[in-house]
Amino acid sequence: MKKITGFVITDILKNKIILFYTLILAVFSWSVFSLEDNTAKGVLSLLNVILLTVPLVSIIFSNIYMYNSSEFIELLVSQPIQRKTIWSSLFTGLVIAMNMAYLLGVGIPVLIFVPDMTGLIIILTGMMISTIFISIAVLCSILTRDKARGIGFAIITWLFLTLIYDGLVLFLMFQFSDYPIEKPMVIVSALNPIDLARIMVLLQVDVSALMGYTGAIFKQIFGTSLGLIVSFGLMMLWIIIPFLISLKKFKNKDL
Repeated sequence: MKKITGFVITDILKNKIILFYTLILAVFSWSVFSLEDNTAKGVLSLLNVILLTVPLVSIIFSNIYMYNSSEFIELLVSQPIQRKTIWSSLFTGLVIAMNMAYLLGVGIPVLIFVPDMTGLIIILTGMMISTIFISIAVLCSILTRDKARGIGFAIITWLFLTLIYDGLVLFLMFQFSDYPIEKPMVIVSALNPIDLARIMVLLQVDVSALMGYTGAIFKQIFGTSLGLIVSFGLMMLWIIIPFLISLKKFKNKDL
C-alpha cells in the first residue's frame, strides 16, 4: 500500500496543474493578507476563494486522474494485491498530494498572518473540503466508464453543493419567512459541507452577529466545542460514505 500511495503522491506533485494550483493559492493568500490591514477581512476574502476553488480543482482533477489511471489500476488488479488495498492507496495518495498543495498555498500564509484558532479552523476546513470532494470524485469515476459522463457528474455535484443548494435554501427562507424556520434552516445548512465550513469559519471571525437571530442560533449550536466536534463529524461522514460506496463498487466491478 505504501508503494502505491507513494507513487501516486509523486506522480501528482509533479503534475503542472497541481503546481499551478498551489502557486495560484499562494499568490492569492499572500496578496489578501498583505493588502488588508484587517485580518478578519482577509479571512473572509480568502474563505470565498477556498470554498469555490478548492472543491472545484479537487473534484475535477481527482476525477480525471482516476480515469487516466485506468490502465494502471487494471495492472494492479492483475497482481496479487487486494482490491481494497489498491483503491485505498489511490484515494490516500490523492488526498495527501492535494492537501500538501493546499497547505503550501494557503496553510503557510494563514499560519503567519492568523496564528490563532481562526487560522487553524481555516486550514482544517479547507483540507476536509478538499478530501470530501476527492471522495466524491472517486465515487463519480467508478459509477460510469464514460469519462465525459463521469466528469459531468463531478461538475454537477460541485455546482449543486456550492451554488444551487444555497439558492434552494434562500428560496425556502423567502417562501416560509412568516414562520419560525431559523432552526430548520440551521439543520439544512449543516447538511451541506460547503455551508458547514463557511459557518465554522464565520463563527470564529465573529461576524455571525451581523446575521441577526439566525446568526445567534448558529453561534449557539456550532460555536461551542461540542458544536465543532459535531461539525467535523458531519464532514467526516461526507468523506467516509462516498469512499465506502466507491470501494464496494470497485470490489464488485468487472474491469
